[in-house]
Amino acid sequence: MQPSSNPVFNSIPPAVLALAVVIGGLEIMFQLAVGGMLGGQGGVGWRVSAMQDFAVLNSVYEWMHATSTYPPEQLVRWITYPLLSGNWINAAFVVVFILALGKMVAEAFSQTAFLVIFWVSSVVAGLAFVIFLDSRIALIGGFPGAYGLIGAFTYIQWVGFQTFGGNQLQPFRLIAMLAGIQLFFSVINGDYGNLLADLTGFATGFLLSFVLRPGGWSALLNKLRQR
Repeated sequence: MQPSSNPVFNSIPPAVLALAVVIGGLEIMFQLAVGGMLGGQGGVGWRVSAMQDFAVLNSVYEWMHATSTYPPEQLVRWITYPLLSGNWINAAFVVVFILALGKMVAEAFSQTAFLVIFWVSSVVAGLAFVIFLDSRIALIGGFPGAYGLIGAFTYIQWVGFQTFGGNQLQPFRLIAMLAGIQLFFSVINGDYGNLLADLTGFATGFLLSFVLRPGGWSALLNKLRQR
């Protein structure tokens, strides 16, 4: 008797599933630690310690910029911060975005392109966060990378409308709605850091799609040669 397989998870590209499992698994670990089921008394502070070591902090960027020193253990923050979450709700939304949009992007482009879009969008968003803002709040969470996937998904729809006709602005309705919701809460909370990071992630993912789409790099080189 052969073991049954789950067609839902079998249809998700491994790279997409692995990233979702890592982000979700870390959040489960933090929740178990807060509940006293993991790490003992010290487990309660695991999330705070992780944020201090792996989140994007404006104070760290200012120190590196002032001293012109860029140690790898500090630069790695721009790679690791998307894996952390502020709470289980944020982690859940990020995982849902990755599973849904990541699957579409990986199947339309490639799994490598999916990973590049997620992490490059995260890195560029983290740089925008520290360069353009003087926020005392740490930047954590996979939303900038998830918004990069939204940018790639928007590009896929945009190309489809170009090819088959239709309103080419329609694919941008999703990001307009999300940006409007975030702007509302940013005004209430007086914090625009996440809004800037997420929109930067979206723009990065959208622009990367021109190159990472199948044949996109060759098309770009041909255009450059023609000029």
